[in-house]
Amino acid sequence: MEMHILNESELLRQHRDELVRGLGHERLTRQRRGKASKKTLPENPIMPAVLQACDVGVIRSTRSSAPCRPISRPWVIAAASLGSGMAFLDSTVMNVALPAVQAELGASAREVQWSYGAFALVLSALILVGGTLGDRFGRRRLFVLGAAIFGAGSLWCALAPDPGQLVAARAVQGVGGALLVPASLAIIGASFEGKQRAKAIGAWGALSGLAMAVGPVVGGWLVDEVSWRAAFLITPAMAVVAIPIALWHVQESRDPEAHRLDLAGAILATSGLAGLVYALIESSAWGLGSPRVLASLILGVIALSAFVFVERRTKDPMVPPSLFHSRSFAGANLVTLLFYMALTGSLYFLPFLMIQVHGYSAFVAGSVFLPFVAMALLIGRLSERICASFGAKVPLIVASLALAVGLLLFSLPGADHGSYWISFFPAMIVQGFGMALAITPLTTVALGSVESEHSGLASGVNNAVTRVAALLAVAVLGVFVYGAFSASLDARLEGMGTSGDIRSAMEAAKADLGAAQTPEGVDARTEARIEGAIDESFVAGFRAVMLASAGLALASALVAALVVRDKRVPSVSGDPIRRLDAGVEVPVPHPASGKEEATQEGRTAQPVGVDAD
Repeated sequence: MEMHILNESELLRQHRDELVRGLGHERLTRQRRGKASKKTLPENPIMPAVLQACDVGVIRSTRSSAPCRPISRPWVIAAASLGSGMAFLDSTVMNVALPAVQAELGASAREVQWSYGAFALVLSALILVGGTLGDRFGRRRLFVLGAAIFGAGSLWCALAPDPGQLVAARAVQGVGGALLVPASLAIIGASFEGKQRAKAIGAWGALSGLAMAVGPVVGGWLVDEVSWRAAFLITPAMAVVAIPIALWHVQESRDPEAHRLDLAGAILATSGLAGLVYALIESSAWGLGSPRVLASLILGVIALSAFVFVERRTKDPMVPPSLFHSRSFAGANLVTLLFYMALTGSLYFLPFLMIQVHGYSAFVAGSVFLPFVAMALLIGRLSERICASFGAKVPLIVASLALAVGLLLFSLPGADHGSYWISFFPAMIVQGFGMALAITPLTTVALGSVESEHSGLASGVNNAVTRVAALLAVAVLGVFVYGAFSASLDARLEGMGTSGDIRSAMEAAKADLGAAQTPEGVDARTEARIEGAIDESFVAGFRAVMLASAGLALASALVAALVVRDKRVPSVSGDPIRRLDAGVEVPVPHPASGKEEATQEGRTAQPVGVDAD
């Protein structure tokens, strides 16, 4: 995502202020002002728990080119929160609604994957393009356009009569989200500066936390009491409110130095991801050795290879390859990819397990995520201090290991899982801990390991990686769940001594996974045994996903341990402290003279350094 380039003095001031706020050096504040300042902005306790990595980096790297009037400040925050919240809320509500969607539309598990993947595919492939379009043609204009498209796509989802139209409508939502999300973040950065920006980010983070908590619960209630279609009407209502507010209160802003649109890169990235995802999802129906699956896989690899080739040679690439010359930046994005793939494994498949196998209502399944949110908010209050004390590497390793433990805990309950409090609750708590602990170090490493003029783009790239991770997780892990489910069901049916006709009928029903129905005409006893076999087989598939996801989380910890580097700067008191920015020199005022000096490991350094590794 292309953002305005901050001049050097402005960047140094921001890094200094963030160091003072993040580490709580009140002594430095007293030395500069002569007394303890009651106006020092505290760290925001919510942002590290609820936001995508580097969301705040996108905001902070946007030049405050269109400051809003004081009377418009709360309205601008409301509009931006509604805009970014539309995509976030829709995703959380969709997870809870998918089992009901599958049941009412008669969709196969593969079609349900597509209804999730179509949105994630378009959003992840075009979100950087959306940022560039906003910089060039106006962020408010793209915000309004994106909100209108997203709202229209959501309305289409609510009215979709069959799975095919639902998938198409979800793709339209993805287009709207790719315009809306980057514009929402940039509007906050362009509309506020200084302390007002910090307050705006805090308010925006608080509203995001509220959406994270209530979204699955409200969505589940609507699914149970009204319809899954009603759950899709939340975001059109939000669009109806957000668009007039933006038109009346948000000042138009652009980046006069925005790069040109990389149309070739966008087409190749979309084609490549689509080819890979198609091959992975369709393999459950056609087999990995099917000519159409292999052809799609090959075409996807060719398109992604062409994307890399084009990005290396175009003047204004969507993803500059030079960013990845920094080993730390490349490592941070690999950690992000692995971590969010592992996390999505539980967030996507858990509602199916709870509703289709364990018989929970959608409302209860949505409420199950509340301990995850609560733990994330609790640890989020401490994440910046933890990062300041231990650097980025240790929190990233611990967060990834915690996520792996949470996923392993999810794999323990069987079809007769007993009490929620001893089965799913501990896993949610541990997973929430890992989620909250990871975001701050991921952000600091990703932004601190590139040159200052690329900080906005680095934020956008890392943000896009999280979307790609969710997309790939559903496609890749879907292969695991189907393979384990199929093998387990075959073994159980054979062990039951069922007839060949029943097994043939169940072979076709496998495409529905946990929603598979027993063949017509079987007696009640056989029907009950087959239903039990379906439940046990889906649990086996879910366990396979959790184990694979745990492997991804362990790989994330390994990459963090081998790649992420912690550096130090001296504190005001003279004691060494872990640096938060993992590679960018931070000016530290001299206690006596107040002059700014940048040091690293006892040596005088240039104002802005690059961790190019």
